[in-house]
Amino acid sequence: MDIEQKQEELIEHFVNQASNFNGSSLASVIGEATSHPSLFAFSEILSVPNVIELQGTKHSIYLDLLRMFAHGTWSEYKRNASNLPPLAPNQVLKLKQLTVLTLAEANKVLLYDMLMQELDVVNVRELEDFLINECMYVGIVRGKLDQLRRSFQVQFAAGRDLRPGQLESMIHTLSNWLSTSDNLLITIQDKIKWADTMSELDKKHKKEADERMEEMKKTLSLKEDIDFRGHEEMFPEPGGVMDYDEDRSRPKRRRHPLG
Repeated sequence: MDIEQKQEELIEHFVNQASNFNGSSLASVIGEATSHPSLFAFSEILSVPNVIELQGTKHSIYLDLLRMFAHGTWSEYKRNASNLPPLAPNQVLKLKQLTVLTLAEANKVLLYDMLMQELDVVNVRELEDFLINECMYVGIVRGKLDQLRRSFQVQFAAGRDLRPGQLESMIHTLSNWLSTSDNLLITIQDKIKWADTMSELDKKHKKEADERMEEMKKTLSLKEDIDFRGHEEMFPEPGGVMDYDEDRSRPKRRRHPLG
């Protein structure tokens, strides 16, 4: 079973659980969901009416906890720990895993120093073990550990729940991208039309040049033919000239009368 299908089944399970409980029982469901080692999405649980109704009650801190797991990080939890329930070890691990996903959203190269600070990890060996065993093997991220540059190069990271206002921001970003793409497409089409026009002009010019070349060839051929005929008229065949000269220069023999 792939991670996406497993997520869907777990989400459906906890949504059904949350829909059937209230008060302290619902707080227990939230604790179980945030502790589950294979669940990394919580927005559907947050949208359950029974969960929303925790706001303003003595159990509202569990609603805040669920929001922290949906959108927050380990460092954010530490800053607000006095207003939230204490975390079990499984919840601490989960929130640190989610922190890696949040960091990977903004940067595809995560420096070890930054990761150790955000995750409260004391050395590189512990950090790399965490990234390998608790992130890559679980399937929420893929990447390459670069010990030389002391960084984690992210190739894939599972997405987290959208934060309030993030959807509008994404829509705005996509709208700008679409507008830019449309303008780029128009520019490309104009370039194609220009290239086609230049190609037609080149063909036309080549045709005209070929036609001029053919005319020049015909003109030169005609001129050569005329010059050759004129030369023949000025200088007849050599044999005829010699015969004519010989006839005129040969001495005539006189006949003597017979006695």
